[in-house]
Amino acid sequence: RFVYAASSSCYGLPDTFPTPETAPIRPMYPYALTKYLGEQYVMHWANVYGMKAVSLRLFNVYGPRMDVEGDYATVIGKFLRLKSEGKPLTIIGDGKQTRDFTNVRDVAEANVLASQIEKGGGEVINIGAGSNHSVQEIADIIGGEHAHVPERPGEVRDTLADIGKAKRILGWEPKVSLKDGISQLINNV
Repeated sequence: RFVYAASSSCYGLPDTFPTPETAPIRPMYPYALTKYLGEQYVMHWANVYGMKAVSLRLFNVYGPRMDVEGDYATVIGKFLRLKSEGKPLTIIGDGKQTRDFTNVRDVAEANVLASQIEKGGGEVINIGAGSNHSVQEIADIIGGEHAHVPERPGEVRDTLADIGKAKRILGWEPKVSLKDGISQLINNV
């Protein structure tokens, strides 16, 4: 079985929350497009050659050894870096934008389960917490001084995964709460 790590960024600005796997695909930047094209290659091989494949569309993964700098670092990683450097946590816009943050341990479990399912062909499955939290809430959990900067045009306002298919097909549900996941990261910094 082949398990592909896809990205929820393929949904762009979704119309539906929670966002199901059947939502329109609207990649808005190169990363999103390349992750979606990779998924399409995997699904093509699954359909044409009968390869057993699963594409997991991951929502905002965070955890130990995550990227803390650059365009693709999660806000959690960036905030932890800023706090460790004694700098204010930079909040873009009003901080009310939300993300479905998924702990890497939950993602690892989803990958193991996806590698074991018997279903043939290609399956696309959302992997998220199934709940979302605001950027301001993340800043409050991490603590420290905050600084607000203007919002960037085209920024995705909210993400929220519909994880019903993951529950049905994989028997998977997230186990690590956001507060526990961040607390473990803070304690290991």
